[in-house]
Amino acid sequence: MNERQFKVLCSFREDFKKQVKKWSLQCSNLMELQKKASGDASYSFETPVVYNQVLDSITLEDDIKLIVIADNPGKDEQLKKNNRYLVGQAGKIAEGYFCKNKELNIDFRKNVIILNKTPVHSAKTTQLKAIMKDKEASELILESQLWMAEKTAQLLLDYNSGNEKKAEIWLVGYSELKAKGIFEPYRLKLYERLSDTSEWNKVYVFQHFSMNRFIIDLKNYIIADNSAHIPLIESIHRLGNTHKREIFNSSDN
Repeated sequence: MNERQFKVLCSFREDFKKQVKKWSLQCSNLMELQKKASGDASYSFETPVVYNQVLDSITLEDDIKLIVIADNPGKDEQLKKNNRYLVGQAGKIAEGYFCKNKELNIDFRKNVIILNKTPVHSAKTTQLKAIMKDKEASELILESQLWMAEKTAQLLLDYNSGNEKKAEIWLVGYSELKAKGIFEPYRLKLYERLSDTSEWNKVYVFQHFSMNRFIIDLKNYIIADNSAHIPLIESIHRLGNTHKREIFNSSDN
């Protein structure tokens, strides 16, 4: 990336880091709510609101090609020894996929910024519903979604504002983006910020990497589309646009 793009990333990560510190103090009983929602005493609850520390290792020499948006930090991501996104099984699957498909020319750990729809931890994403029964926690999760959508949209706009190679957003995990889903506020804010801009065509929607759903969905799409003869990235973009229309072209946008 060039110096302008690097400054954009530095500004984003500093704002994000400060915001996570603020959110960490916003709901005093958040960790207890997370423990109760999980019902799992077999792992250590360490970081209720998780900043992705990998952002701090980005340098001017790095070539950022993708911004991958997952759901929220899970068991492995919230451990203090990690505090990194997509380091569990789903992240390993994603890393392996890009390593296997070298024609994509993407190193998942070097060319990708990984963000979440909210940095609030839960062992499973659906457990956020139980956590959100608490008023303070609900307000925090809503605020964090709107902030992440706003700032991620601005990151894409600012990073791609020059004539350099453009980055893309891959929004992975879309079931809770639908109407009345946990991440509906994120979807609506992202659409509001980007849908009328030229960068909207750089946003793609996919199933999550967990349980090989991304890979299986893409394989089935390539077969149904009879597109095994075209470059893999084109099939990925076609699928991403298909799910994008399904998720964003609803009447409530």
